[in-house]
Amino acid sequence: MSTTDKAPVQDFATDFDHTDPSWVKDPYPIWDDLRQRCPIAHTDRYGGAWLPTRHEDVAAIAHDTDHFTSWTVVVGNGRPGEDALPPPIGVAPPITSDPPFHAMARRLLQPVFAPKQVDLYESYVRELCGKLLDPFVGGSAIDASLDYAEHIPVGVIAKMLGFPEEDGEIFRGFVHTILEAVDKEPEERIEDFQPVIDYFTARIEEHRENPQDDLTTFLLEAKLGDMELAPEHVFGSMLLLIVAGIDTTWSAIGSSIWHLAQHPEEVARLKSEPGLLDTAIEEFLRAYSPVTMARLVKEDMDYAGCPMKKDDWILLSFPAANRDPDMFENPDEVIIDRKVNRHAAFGLGIHRCLGSNLARMEMRVALEEFLARFDSFSLADPDAVTWSQGQVRGPRSLPLTLGNF
Repeated sequence: MSTTDKAPVQDFATDFDHTDPSWVKDPYPIWDDLRQRCPIAHTDRYGGAWLPTRHEDVAAIAHDTDHFTSWTVVVGNGRPGEDALPPPIGVAPPITSDPPFHAMARRLLQPVFAPKQVDLYESYVRELCGKLLDPFVGGSAIDASLDYAEHIPVGVIAKMLGFPEEDGEIFRGFVHTILEAVDKEPEERIEDFQPVIDYFTARIEEHRENPQDDLTTFLLEAKLGDMELAPEHVFGSMLLLIVAGIDTTWSAIGSSIWHLAQHPEEVARLKSEPGLLDTAIEEFLRAYSPVTMARLVKEDMDYAGCPMKKDDWILLSFPAANRDPDMFENPDEVIIDRKVNRHAAFGLGIHRCLGSNLARMEMRVALEEFLARFDSFSLADPDAVTWSQGQVRGPRSLPLTLGNF
């Protein structure tokens, strides 16, 4: 069943759906309403799921690894079967791994995403941004998502893994399969996922035969203790970069440009105060957080009066938490010089995003290069902007007019 086949949601408190067109278009009023009258919503869709909208509940569940498992983090129809990867590895370690295995799997990757390692990619990102933008300088229009934002993390992840740069379109197809097409039936999802398996299997074999100085070879040669990584661990960690490293950053860059396209006074301020950009990026991350993760309930339990059943989904909305007025003053207002900003855009608890340094660097360089080339830009047609469905939110088409407002 696809999104178009499903009945529209009548009440998000009792029947929410994160692929409903009204949610996809603008979820913020929905979350505000739920936070006031039903802060932990429920739905029977997707086999049963819960949606906490308050920061305190999102944080509590994110930190609770005793009652909630991260075995799989993308809500869809069905549940992992007996033939799926069992704990502790999960589908995409370490984000799908539970303690104590999680700590070992995360520790393995931490050096790869350390600040000094991330810095090594900055010149590549800056060069890539220039190549993408220069053809539009002096022109009158650009689609800031299709022509720009979506290509940046794709290029970075391909470079990190040692994959062909021209495979970017393949990566974008994988993003849709894994993160957006969640309303398909399990059989369709499994069939659609086969090209992902085939692609990564081929790249792994190429790297076994011809080791390179890249992350794929690093994983193939890595050990946990005195044991080589299991094949599913290598595959899953590479898959993680697709799930967590591409659509998330692409969406964050696109949402930032979408906001600035409607606020010429902030564009002017960032041009005159370039040192403010880092603070502005943190506010864009808070206000337009792209990522919602999922958990599964381990055993029947009661949480805050909610009778949760084993294998119920928890849609862990970090974006909703970042709009909670009990946590942030004027949460629906984007304040690019906001002083106190302990946002949850990169998650909370043990699964806080391992690639946050990389994402911030990509956002900073992408916005610096965009602002350096265009004096002014605006939405060509606000109604023409389209948004992704599922657990990562960002503009999919973002047509801009370049020139004077």
